[in-house]
Amino acid sequence: QVQLVESGGGSVQAGGSLKLSCAASGYIFSSCRMGWYRQAPGKERELVSIFNSDDTVTYTDSVKGRFAISQDSSKNTLYLQMNSLKVEDTAVYYCNAFCPSGYSYKHFWGQGTQVTVSF
Repeated sequence: QVQLVESGGGSVQAGGSLKLSCAASGYIFSSCRMGWYRQAPGKERELVSIFNSDDTVTYTDSVKGRFAISQDSSKNTLYLQMNSLKVEDTAVYYCNAFCPSGYSYKHFWGQGTQVTVSF
């Protein structure tokens, strides 16, 4: 069973930085596609950043140049460095692992960590 535990969220003023971490367990880290999603109040959950199958990275347009995803396979940990934070970045951030499960793939989610950006 895949388990994901996020940490690093909090409250920060606009222009500040936060670094989120996602500790993964229960599977081989390198076999899954890892990414970050977020959900703001009253909005759909959206992709923030994800490692593609060819090891390239995708970012949603609104965070390009400000956020950076990284991973440390030796620690089974995924990171999201968030710089120049904006009020509109306020959301619950979720770690996601898209992993082989039987003959198909399955999404696994962490519990989420709140990021609040204020003026």
